[in-house]
Amino acid sequence: QVQLVESGGGSVQAGGSLRLSCAASGYTPSRVYLGWFRQTPGKEREGVAAIYTGRGSTYYADFVKGQFTISQDNARNTVYLEMNSQKAEDTATYYCAAGGGEYCSRGDGCFGGKKYSYWGQGTQVTVSS
Repeated sequence: QVQLVESGGGSVQAGGSLRLSCAASGYTPSRVYLGWFRQTPGKEREGVAAIYTGRGSTYYADFVKGQFTISQDNARNTVYLEMNSQKAEDTATYYCAAGGGEYCSRGDGCFGGKKYSYWGQGTQVTVSS
């Protein structure tokens, strides 16, 4: 059973930076997609960034390209999301997610054509202007 535990959320001023961490366990390290999603009240959860741990290849939503960076530390089974130049609209609950590479076209947990089925508990990020 895949388990994901996020940390690093909090409050930051606009223009500042935060780094989220996700400690993952219960999967084969070289064969999993790990991603970050975010959700605000009344809106659907949306994919932000993802990484395929086997090759380190990454994928980003257009609205965070150049602003957020996803990375991994395979020795610690941890994935990070570095968020820079933060804006008020980045305020959300951020979720770490994992998937085995199943294809999807749309729907909750679908990002970059991959289905994410395992979820962390979420961590709140608040950006004040």
